[in-house]
Amino acid sequence: MKINGQNFSFVDTLNSSISVPDCFVKPGSKIGGGNGEAKLYIAPKSTMYPFFGNVGFAAKCFLLKSDIISYMNAIHSEYLHPSQPYRDADKMPELWQERINKINTFPEIIEFTVLSQDQIVGDRGYVNSKDAGYQLIREISLPLVSYISVMQLTDPTGSTIYYWKLFADFEAISDKREALVFTYGKKGVKEEPQPIKKETQHQTEIRRARQGQGLYREKLLSECPYCPITMINDERLLIASHIKPWAVANDKEKIDHKNGFMLSPLYDKLFDRGFMTFSEDRRIILSNWISPANKKRLGIVDGQFIQMLPLDEERKAYMHFHRSYVFKG
Repeated sequence: MKINGQNFSFVDTLNSSISVPDCFVKPGSKIGGGNGEAKLYIAPKSTMYPFFGNVGFAAKCFLLKSDIISYMNAIHSEYLHPSQPYRDADKMPELWQERINKINTFPEIIEFTVLSQDQIVGDRGYVNSKDAGYQLIREISLPLVSYISVMQLTDPTGSTIYYWKLFADFEAISDKREALVFTYGKKGVKEEPQPIKKETQHQTEIRRARQGQGLYREKLLSECPYCPITMINDERLLIASHIKPWAVANDKEKIDHKNGFMLSPLYDKLFDRGFMTFSEDRRIILSNWISPANKKRLGIVDGQFIQMLPLDEERKAYMHFHRSYVFKG
């Protein structure tokens, strides 16, 4: 694979993504108290060491500035309409621009080194770093709705290097917004219900959009009554998958059946999580963030032509967003 004009050889991907917890991020993004801690949980040590190196490893890593900007654009709506109670929620729109300005001061390839935290007892594997690239991740990540994927590569000299990429979890954002709308308070000490909080206009819009999902699925089924990959046509086995995720779509896009495909569950998950997308000529594009072994198990291949994919002009416009901000390229 070519990155910033250099050829890198793919070795492997970390099988599980790295969740970004509230305790890791810096104060501007936090939900709870404290100032955040720099160590980051990667995976059990039995998984972390074989991937990054032996006990005491110092792993050379990098981010791409273009990836970080794409992530910030993808998650922009979360800054405008927060799905969770950030400490400084009212300052989020301005914070987005401040962070974009800071990101633009970095070079295209942002290098950093992570160190294993072997002193932490137990099987949980952690890393830490004082480098600017690592600290940038802590600063711009939003807790619980961001995650990190890591790819092991060899550079042109044959040295091992780790490519880190930050992603927005659109599914988590949707879930948290829905919970925000439908949660009206907790019971008090005397087990008496608290008064129902009045919905904000934005929360009302979200609830109404959710109510429109039945009509969305109905219209989509009438146009695409099968999965174009498997040709399964039992609607009980099909999922109405959004192209532009519900979490970042406007009210019209949320219920526009042109913003969707009917897909079998496996391919819905691949598409929804950005591990698969489609080209303008109806060909499958698989993400490099899937391990080669798992790619072989999927039953599809890169470049496979999907003749029955309903890719009209309206869907092509939505697919541009999917390829730019959802797909893990």
